[in-house]
Amino acid sequence: MCRILNLLRAELRKDPFTCRGSARSCLRSICVSSRKAAERRDPSSALGKRWKDTADTVVIGGGCVGVSLAYHLAKSGMKDVVLLEKSELTAGSTWHAAGLTTYYHPGINLKKVHFDSMKLYENLEAETGQAVGLHQPGSVRIASTGARVDEMKYQMTRTHWHVTEQHFIGPEKVQELFPLLNMDKVLAGLYTPGDGHIDPYSLTMALAAGARMYGAQIYNPAPVCALTPRPDGSWDVQTPHGTIRANRIVNTAGFWAREVGKMIGFEHPTIPVHHQYVVTATVPEVKALKKELAVIRDLEGSYYLRQERDGLLFGPYEKTEKMVLQDSWVRDGVPPGFGKELFESDLDRIMDHVEMAMEMVPVLKKADIINVVSGPITYTPDLLPMVGPHQGVRNYWTAIGFGYGVIHAGGIGKFLSDWIRNGEPPYDLIECDPNRYGKWADVPFMCSKARESYGFNNVVGYPKEERFAGRPTSRTSGVYELLKDKCSMGFHAGWEQPHWFYKPGDDIGYKPSFKRTNWFGPVGRECRLVMEKVGVIDLTPFGKFTVKGKDSIKLLDRLFANTMPKVGQTIISHMLTPAGKVFAEVTITQLAPGEFLLVTGSGSELHDLRWIETEAAEGRYEVDISNVTDEIGVLGIAGPSSRKVLQKLTDEDMSDAGFKFLHCKSIQLAGTPVRAIRISYTGELGWELYMDQKKLAAVYKAMMEAGKDEDIDNFGTYAMASLRLEKGFRGWGAEM
Repeated sequence: MCRILNLLRAELRKDPFTCRGSARSCLRSICVSSRKAAERRDPSSALGKRWKDTADTVVIGGGCVGVSLAYHLAKSGMKDVVLLEKSELTAGSTWHAAGLTTYYHPGINLKKVHFDSMKLYENLEAETGQAVGLHQPGSVRIASTGARVDEMKYQMTRTHWHVTEQHFIGPEKVQELFPLLNMDKVLAGLYTPGDGHIDPYSLTMALAAGARMYGAQIYNPAPVCALTPRPDGSWDVQTPHGTIRANRIVNTAGFWAREVGKMIGFEHPTIPVHHQYVVTATVPEVKALKKELAVIRDLEGSYYLRQERDGLLFGPYEKTEKMVLQDSWVRDGVPPGFGKELFESDLDRIMDHVEMAMEMVPVLKKADIINVVSGPITYTPDLLPMVGPHQGVRNYWTAIGFGYGVIHAGGIGKFLSDWIRNGEPPYDLIECDPNRYGKWADVPFMCSKARESYGFNNVVGYPKEERFAGRPTSRTSGVYELLKDKCSMGFHAGWEQPHWFYKPGDDIGYKPSFKRTNWFGPVGRECRLVMEKVGVIDLTPFGKFTVKGKDSIKLLDRLFANTMPKVGQTIISHMLTPAGKVFAEVTITQLAPGEFLLVTGSGSELHDLRWIETEAAEGRYEVDISNVTDEIGVLGIAGPSSRKVLQKLTDEDMSDAGFKFLHCKSIQLAGTPVRAIRISYTGELGWELYMDQKKLAAVYKAMMEAGKDEDIDNFGTYAMASLRLEKGFRGWGAEM
């Protein structure tokens, strides 16, 4: 052990790369000086090829993700695809990546991305003639605790949703795949055949060769200096070599993504994280093996380890308190000259992981170290990338924030290419939607969550997982202060929303499990409350839009499957894609002639708003669309006694005859103007009450006071989901 620790500490350290001045101002200077030079010569001579001044799609950034998109667009038959790279292909995070490839992903939708990537990489060399250095010895995720075994069994129940081969294996099979393991702590493993690693540089060059082969143009060095939207939805993309007019632009700029976004007023929540991995010299025990070792992921040790030639490559994810963010790049921008540089390694940060790895793989104790790589990997607050068109501006797309860019590149390139060509996504990938973050995702939140996500890379993935860094955000409802100490809060698009409520004697707090845990009894209690008496729930996180104007009915008739409701009535309908697929599930109420209130799930607020705005712009509908999510608070009241409680607080007739199902009325409730919609999302009598956010607390208190004789109480989203499922009400994004 002493030998490897001394060798690690003796590793040659590079000087840290520091930024002096504003990156944006530096970039402008580069563009201005480069443009002046370009004015004195033909761009064709500078770039070695003819300059195109128009394009259907301009891809900004030449890492593996951007080049994959250019390849897929060109291969699919799209003409005029241009990729702009500021320096050289792979500069950024791609060139120094460890190159792990895997069919596995704990989620359902991203399994498809991984699958498409792997199938592409398996055939790319034959297609392009360019070697990619793909190794496929398989991979094993090691379980050394009972919770890990439960997690793997849980994942096996999900694997049947997909064609990817996956096996739950015992210690004997684990040792067969990686015979150098110390088996003392190994209980089981999750084995994925076909996994392995690839050379990121070679992969990118092969994708670039394929893109050129199918007609795409790749220009470098060609930094983007400015992005200017045009009235028709197209873009002027300014470079030192000239301006390209593009029908759409796609930001695939890696850790430069924030710089590109700022050109059009966006603050994309991405931040570089220092990731380190260690490469050893030849290990005799490795060299003596007759076949390549499977890649292992020691989840408790929080590291991956694979064979690198006749040695080993070891990459840890440090704990939250030790890992390092390059937050200066968020404040000041990325240094303009940064591309294929590295950070100074800090081996003290990873010593805990080194020791755990040496215990699990004893040959590491006497291995010589030949290289330590410490480079920037881009993270988002939840570790998932931001993929798709962006709300707030037309024809601006992103494919950024990839913590695992190599394995995502092929599948994401295909996903976006299909979406761009067909006008709709080929399958649901809303967890990666770039519009899942709003202005509430400020820099402190982003930094806090990225730090948490990096440190949580290999934690047990429980159902109903909650993470608490950066909370609460600026998004809190009018009753948050009244409820926060009475319940277990969940996080929904920046909002805090009660999941379940405490009573004396309850085992409180967040205690996730694969079995029945502390919330099981209390949630049952809340279900009985709503079925037998009356309960109140905070539904403020719903996404809420108003649509009004001359063409409002015409627009909504195009967007939704159902006929639009009459004034004072409500429907629940699906917003459809051109092919008739479900894009969203929305409650629609016509408040006044031509004026509609649209209510959608909290997680799809800006996802749905973007689709509506795009349809309105492209169809030239005369409508006014407003996002009123933050201004309007919502309380739900449900149960057999809910009518009795409300009737005490209003003069409006709340009877069946006076207030019918799926009708809306403006009423005075405890002296407050409220729009009440009678609805039954749990199968029981209920209303949703929409009001000024500032009035929410007063109305809540009045309802709780009025309902004392009816034993009124709170219920949360866990109970609502349980009641919905028992009633057979399917939800988009869950059962559908």
